[in-house]
Amino acid sequence: MGSVLEVKNLHVSVEETDILRGVNLTIKQGEIHALMGPNGSGKSTLAHALMGHPNYEIVEGEILFNGVNILELGPDERSRMGLFLAFQYPVAIPGVTVANFLRTAINSRRKVEDEDDKGMPIPEFRKLLKEKMTSLDMDHDVAGRYLNDGFSGGEKKRAEILQLATLEPDIAVLDETDSGLDIDALKIVAEGVNKLVGPGLGVLVITHYQRLLGYIVPEFVHVMFEGRIVESGGADLAQKLEDSGYEWIRNAHSK
Repeated sequence: MGSVLEVKNLHVSVEETDILRGVNLTIKQGEIHALMGPNGSGKSTLAHALMGHPNYEIVEGEILFNGVNILELGPDERSRMGLFLAFQYPVAIPGVTVANFLRTAINSRRKVEDEDDKGMPIPEFRKLLKEKMTSLDMDHDVAGRYLNDGFSGGEKKRAEILQLATLEPDIAVLDETDSGLDIDALKIVAEGVNKLVGPGLGVLVITHYQRLLGYIVPEFVHVMFEGRIVESGGADLAQKLEDSGYEWIRNAHSK
């Protein structure tokens, strides 16, 4: 049985304002889910809550990863367990190369699995990184650049997909990874994700637009509105939103 991420009756507030009002969601390793919804519906709040951002207060509910409530764990611990979050606005880290960042992250996760692990040998890591970059059609010079420092929007997103490929998490959350991308960059990012999806990776794609889902096709589509998931279905639900917008959601679920 693969890994399972379960969100149960999750209520989250930011600066004493209620944002999430009882979210329930289950994602299994190997599944592709999409979370859609109008701006301000709570999509990115859910992503930050999943990864333990300190500014997001959990008022009620649980987040279970393989049956373990991870609410008391910090972002690093959640990551080491096998969760991955690609942010809408990736942070630049001047002075830390892409290669050094990835090797540190890999060794940190290996340490969880075996506290006596001495870390991945440099030759083995270089071989792994080269293989991953080749599979994603990435310029190998990127490995020596400082992480996201001076990167274009598309380069930042591709660097995140490289992190995803190298760290091999069980569940990945892609928070509006299509934000600010032109169609060519969007295709490249989607192509990278599609090369990674399979039995070993569950994905939650958070997006405002249906266009990304034309390239990364989800099995399950959920619609968030006013802090709750109000509709769930298949890929046809995303197409309905593309054709009709969110007005029918507002009419059906506004309080």
